[in-house]
Amino acid sequence: MVEVAVEAMSRADHEKLVTALAQLAANDSSFVVSFDHLSGQTVLKGASESHLEGKIDILNRAYGIAVNVGALQVAFLERPTTRAEAEYTYKKVHGPKGEFAAVKFGVGPIDVGMGFRFESKVDEAVLPREYMPGVEKGLEDILACGVVAGFPVVDVGVELIDAKYHDVDSSARAFEVATRAAFREALKMAKSVLLEPIMKVEVVTPEAFAKSIVEDLRLRRGQNRIRNVGDGTVVIDAIAPLMSMLGYANSLGLMSHGRATYAMRFDHYASIPSTESDPPFRPAIGMRA
Repeated sequence: MVEVAVEAMSRADHEKLVTALAQLAANDSSFVVSFDHLSGQTVLKGASESHLEGKIDILNRAYGIAVNVGALQVAFLERPTTRAEAEYTYKKVHGPKGEFAAVKFGVGPIDVGMGFRFESKVDEAVLPREYMPGVEKGLEDILACGVVAGFPVVDVGVELIDAKYHDVDSSARAFEVATRAAFREALKMAKSVLLEPIMKVEVVTPEAFAKSIVEDLRLRRGQNRIRNVGDGTVVIDAIAPLMSMLGYANSLGLMSHGRATYAMRFDHYASIPSTESDPPFRPAIGMRA
């Protein structure tokens, strides 16, 4: 659900950091470590804000590794909202031999939860099988980083409608390049949108603090329902975007003088409201140790 970029504060600690993160990931299937080739940063992905804070604390205390930590990021997704078609021809000349590949794709949304579906409408006479690995690799590259803000693309159906090749100049690599360009353009034309994780939140609090907690959740785009459970205690059930719930533990503690508790779990993904459609960014690593 969340991710954060980290780096060792010294070169001497870099190898220790790599080893430590590998051990932590091996012992926790919900903790994922990846390397962002665009930024050169090591990215930690976990189930919650506290989950990642716990891993960073282990790095400091158990392994003795000081790290710079970037701003916490929510795991958004991207999805097309309408059907579109796009084509691209990749052509370069290098002396007697060049590079050539031409593709045309249809792209559109499919049912929620289906992930990705690909179908080729062309036969081997139009595009020999040897070039298909390039097409598939090009699609995978764009699926991983999207076109709105660089997040993975889900629930998308892709059709290869047409293709052209050259006996001498074509290669799997040329079709990979052409596919990336065509697929990227098709997703833009298909009006791709950002999806954000929506969480179920349950807050247990003394009744005296309920009003301020409900108002705070409302400002966090939460939809609330209050249940009175007796003995001056109420339960507040809410549905709220994870992005607005970052840092909630500290806020709740201040509002309730440490007397309220909460639990939060993932419920579903939903489109970000149009009034908040500016793409979130991936900030560079900060200087928090």
